[in-house]
Amino acid sequence: MHNEDRVDSYKYISGMTRRESLKWLGLLAAGSAVSLSAGCSKALEETISDKGHWPDLDLKPITAKGYGTDPNMVMPPQSPWPLTLTQTQLNLVAVLTDYIVPSEGNNPSATEVNVPSVIDEWVSSPYNGQQKDRVTILHGLAWIDDEAVLRYKAPFVALKKEQQTAILNDIAYFDDETPAQFQRIGNAFLRFKNLVLGAYFCTPQGCKDIGYLGNVPIAGDYPGPTDEAKAHLDSVLAELGLTEYAYQDSVAS
Repeated sequence: MHNEDRVDSYKYISGMTRRESLKWLGLLAAGSAVSLSAGCSKALEETISDKGHWPDLDLKPITAKGYGTDPNMVMPPQSPWPLTLTQTQLNLVAVLTDYIVPSEGNNPSATEVNVPSVIDEWVSSPYNGQQKDRVTILHGLAWIDDEAVLRYKAPFVALKKEQQTAILNDIAYFDDETPAQFQRIGNAFLRFKNLVLGAYFCTPQGCKDIGYLGNVPIAGDYPGPTDEAKAHLDSVLAELGLTEYAYQDSVAS
């Protein structure tokens, strides 16, 4: 569904099984993709202004047990923890993820590859890192709906596209120039974007989008890197003063 068609009755319905979402959870947790756009410094995070409104949520800790130290994420067992996002929260996540990763050409949007389901799995799992993200993400979602009501008297999902965009333009970036009233939500939204992008690029469609081929068999001997790749590597090494490590073809003695 296109953003301009979204109304208050919009309902996100997951297109993946719980077993599938758990597999993506494992990939997301194991990879470095969750920090794709982490460009702000620790010092910036530590000086976030407390100006502006911020939701006061009473979030109960998740006490379910995890998988232990050696989970089988290829064929994971039935999850011991329940999913915790409400349908309203899932709807909001779905709208936001499609702004972050919209459909473009042959590339699907975030909702088309079920990224909201992976986000739900992530914030519902009982591990420390995910629970920290749960606090951040749920406060961020509540702020966005609060801001929508303050500005336009309706929750975010019910707004027109230009109204939604106006709010997102204020929180889309978190850096030294972010206004004080948007710093807390800017930081929270940055983490949300990291998770969305990480989840998207863990999918086969996301890998294809960035041109990642994965393990592809090569017929015959490995041909080695292209001349362009070797030239690029040599230029980078030269800039670093490491020309002695430049690529050299092996010569049979």
